[in-house]
Amino acid sequence: MHIKDFVSGSLAGACGVAVGYPLDTVKVRIQTQKQFTGIWQCAAETFSKEGVHGFFKGLSLPITTISMTSSVVFGTYRNCLQCLSQARGGGPNTKPEVFLSGMLAGIAQTSVMSPGDIVKVRLQCQTESKRGGTNMPKPRYRGPVHCLLSIVKEEGFKGLYKGALPLVLRDAPSFATYFLTYTTICEKLSDGSKKRPAWGVVMLAGGISGMVARVEGAGVFFKSLGINCLRAFPVNMVVFVTYEVLNGFLQTGHDSVEQPRFGFE
Repeated sequence: MHIKDFVSGSLAGACGVAVGYPLDTVKVRIQTQKQFTGIWQCAAETFSKEGVHGFFKGLSLPITTISMTSSVVFGTYRNCLQCLSQARGGGPNTKPEVFLSGMLAGIAQTSVMSPGDIVKVRLQCQTESKRGGTNMPKPRYRGPVHCLLSIVKEEGFKGLYKGALPLVLRDAPSFATYFLTYTTICEKLSDGSKKRPAWGVVMLAGGISGMVARVEGAGVFFKSLGINCLRAFPVNMVVFVTYEVLNGFLQTGHDSVEQPRFGFE
C-alpha cells in the first residue's frame, strides 16, 4: 500500500482549498443568491459588507475535510493503479486503468466530502455579518462546528449526506477525467520519459486537468462556469505541485525513476 500517497494527498488538498476558497465563496453565492449578478459585483459587495473574512467563511472545517478527501482520492487512485498493474503481471498502467482508478477515487472520496461540503455551502450562503449592529440580523451559524452540530441535531446524521448521490454521479466521471487528463498531458510533454515530469509540466497539467474535470451540466448548470474554471487552474496547479513535491520527498528506493508517477502504456 502506498501510504505516502495518502499523506501527500492530504497536504496537497489543504493547500489547494486555501488558494481557491475566496473564488469558491463568490461562485457559491452567485449560484445560490439572486442579489449577486456577477463575479465583480459579488466580490465587491462581499468585501464592502463583510471584509476579507467574508471570503473565508467556513474555511476551517473544509480545509480539514478536504485534506481527508484528497488523502482518500490520491491514496485510492494510486493503490488502484498498483492493484490493476499487479493483476495483469506488472508494467505501466494503461489509459483505461487510469480512468477506472480515477473513477473509483471519486466515488470513495464522497464519504468524507459530503459533510464538509454541506457545512461549507451553508456558511458561505450566510451573508449576515458578525460586525453588524444590534438591529442587524445575526448569522444563524456561529462557525463550522456549530453548523455541523446544528445539522446533526435538527436533521440527524443523514442531513450531512444530503445530495451525496449527485456528488457521486458528478465526481466519479470528474475524477476519472481529472487523472486521465493529467497523465496524458504529462506523458505528451515529457516525451515518454520514465522520470518524473518537469515542474512546469506538472503545473500546466495540473491546472488544465482541474479545468477540464469541472465542466458539468448544461443550461443553468453552467452558471458561474467561468469563475469555476478560473479557480480550478491555480487550485489544481498547487494541488499537483504540492503532491509531487511531498511524494518525491517521501519516496524511497529506486521506483522514482523506473516509471512515471502517473504513467501508462
